[in-house]
Amino acid sequence: MSIDNVARLAGVSTATVSRVLNQHLGVKPETREKVLAAIAASGYQPNLLARQLRTAKSKMLLVLVSSITNPFCSMVVRGIEAEAEARGYHILLCNSESRLTRESAYLALLSGKVVDGVITMDAISCLPGLTALIGDSPWVQCAEGDPAYQASSVTIDNHGAACAVVRHLAAKGHRRIALINTDMRYLYSHQREAGYRETLTELGLAWQHVEYVSGVDYEAGSAAMAQMLQLPQPPDAIFAVSDVLAGGALHSVHQAGLRVPQDLAVMGFDGVPFSAVTTPPLTTIEQPMHQLGVRSVQLLLARIKNHRAPVVHEVLDWQLVERAST
Repeated sequence: MSIDNVARLAGVSTATVSRVLNQHLGVKPETREKVLAAIAASGYQPNLLARQLRTAKSKMLLVLVSSITNPFCSMVVRGIEAEAEARGYHILLCNSESRLTRESAYLALLSGKVVDGVITMDAISCLPGLTALIGDSPWVQCAEGDPAYQASSVTIDNHGAACAVVRHLAAKGHRRIALINTDMRYLYSHQREAGYRETLTELGLAWQHVEYVSGVDYEAGSAAMAQMLQLPQPPDAIFAVSDVLAGGALHSVHQAGLRVPQDLAVMGFDGVPFSAVTTPPLTTIEQPMHQLGVRSVQLLLARIKNHRAPVVHEVLDWQLVERAST
């Protein structure tokens, strides 16, 4: 069944059928009803891709995520999806693992007009390659944002939050505060480590130790913690740059027969839901994950609507949530 056949069935022109399909307002209600009835009776299925190529609007947004298994990313994506659907858009999710070869295949959809714009949550180390592929298409940096790039971004103050973590642990009497950090491809890794080191120096605490891991997963946090427990002078407090890593650290602390927080305090970052149900519940920096997703969509749609819309670098508030692990 073609659009011509639908038009003949409804007794209207093909242009009228097209206007109904594209939800134009200039169609009489009774004519619209006749066309919709003809579509229903005929079983006509519009060629959405062909329509996208004609109109240059797909109503699809590409979201590049470093790891969808990371609960933080999942929560942000839920905010992206909710806001996109509220604005009449859908999302296409790419679990990129911050690999440019994977991202480039998805970004080819921009030139084909299959997606209207891009939200990146990838490692900042990927951005030089990404910007070359994205070109002048609309895009927004979410959570991992660098103002040096000419794209709007929405993040939190990672440096300030890390400073607050160290001050909180020091105020509890801890003097050997260690950091479990991800690899340095990520801007937040640099920012949180800088806040950690600067605040220790500011407080006159000379003991510093950073354990680097290659991924944000439970096993990596557990292995890093087990390694630090073998130090001649082990830490008395742990700051992990994600709740997942902190959860893994808790496992190794328990395995060693130590008590939290009496023998060793553990603090995470992100405020993902499971942080409230670990044993003991994690003290953490709670990021506004849903709002990060919502604002990234709003900023992106502003750029899609008007390519000359100003570049915005928005910093959202975070909250230190104290629980029993400290």
